[in-house]
Amino acid sequence: MIIGVPGEIKNNEYRVGITIAGVSALKDAGHQVLVQRGAGVGSGISDQEYQNAGAELVADAEEIYSRADMIVKIKEPLPEEYSYLRKGQILFTYLHLAANEELVHILMEREVAAIAYETVQLKDGSLPLLIPMSEVAGRLSIQAGAYFLEKPQGGSGVLLGGVPGVKPAKVVILGGGNVGINAARMAVGLGAEVTILDISAPRLRYLDEIFNSRLKTLISNKYNIAEEIAEADLVIGAVLIPGARTPKLITEEMVKNMKEGSVIVDVAIDQGGCVETTYPTTYENPIFVRHGVIHYSVSNMPGAVARTSTFALTNATLPYIVELANKGFKKAIDENQELAAGVNTYQGKLTCQAVALAFNMEHTPLKELI
Repeated sequence: MIIGVPGEIKNNEYRVGITIAGVSALKDAGHQVLVQRGAGVGSGISDQEYQNAGAELVADAEEIYSRADMIVKIKEPLPEEYSYLRKGQILFTYLHLAANEELVHILMEREVAAIAYETVQLKDGSLPLLIPMSEVAGRLSIQAGAYFLEKPQGGSGVLLGGVPGVKPAKVVILGGGNVGINAARMAVGLGAEVTILDISAPRLRYLDEIFNSRLKTLISNKYNIAEEIAEADLVIGAVLIPGARTPKLITEEMVKNMKEGSVIVDVAIDQGGCVETTYPTTYENPIFVRHGVIHYSVSNMPGAVARTSTFALTNATLPYIVELANKGFKKAIDENQELAAGVNTYQGKLTCQAVALAFNMEHTPLKELI
């Protein structure tokens, strides 16, 4: 199989879809790997290193798309790349289709076999290809929040951990999953006063145990959310429903009641965001202010720490990439239900039910097409 790795073109996206180890593993298995020149530079991987591992360097993305049987990348295709996609091509990347109806139609029209990292799912319900970036984004969310709380950045001038004799910042985290738990680790470590809200009581018990009561846990409901964020200095939106559009748990009215100079970091923005007043931003212009509250909603947060993110993600994706290359799409999907759960479009049909529900579109079970 020919595997193509184009460079990323999303604003300030420095990650790359494969590492040297990945190229080497695919070459050892008898496959051909095309890497766009300069694709790995932002992650600290040179063209020469790729070439030494056996990759063929290609000057432009269009050629990679035209030659490759499978495209491996990080972020969803942007409009500039739509025309490159072709019938029967495997696309393995983050897609976040529940927040991007236009891309859903493009993938269906072009009959792309699109597998989304974020919906590959294990039997226990965990998302192995989302976990690494959730860990990164959760930790970054506290760094970003702390920075924008500083007065020169427009924040209230509160230090997360406070100092002796001065109370610390109040951090409220919506969602106790991988993003939430990693945000909590950072915030607790810095000495902030932390509250996590989640709809699962067993999850809250688990969080209470692992943090040894160093944070407060609350059941997530409209009343508790409103009460907590009204006094918060920093709010982290860490809500996730696999494959589906994120519900707007923080309303505009709640934002109006927040303190002047407080900060919201909506990590859920890739799936539409959990805050009514947020919209996707970029690292070029990461924030905006509504009702006196700073909103940070960069849609590719892990791209800022590209080397860490690239290696963490490809550690998880490589076994699936090799399996798809060795077996081909149909056999790999038939034999691996984790991968099957990741298929969002195939043969012009929408196969992910959560995405179909987001846009009131027809859903075709994958088993009817394989």
